[in-house]
Amino acid sequence: MKQPIKGFKYRISLRYPMKRVKIETKSKIILTDIEGFYKRKVTPFGNSAKVDCPKEHIGKEVYLIIIK
Repeated sequence: MKQPIKGFKYRISLRYPMKRVKIETKSKIILTDIEGFYKRKVTPFGNSAKVDCPKEHIGKEVYLIIIK
């Protein structure tokens, strides 16, 4: 087993990659009790992507809708 790099406290495990989320394709969606919505651009984040949103939404259940 390789020793961790000096100065680093944690090791990154490559055995457990991020899980894939299945995308459900729909042509129409009806939502109720909407608190609000934001139009944001998806930006790169390492080997993945992210969408920025305000801190007030941390811990809430959210839906990301992909529009062509």
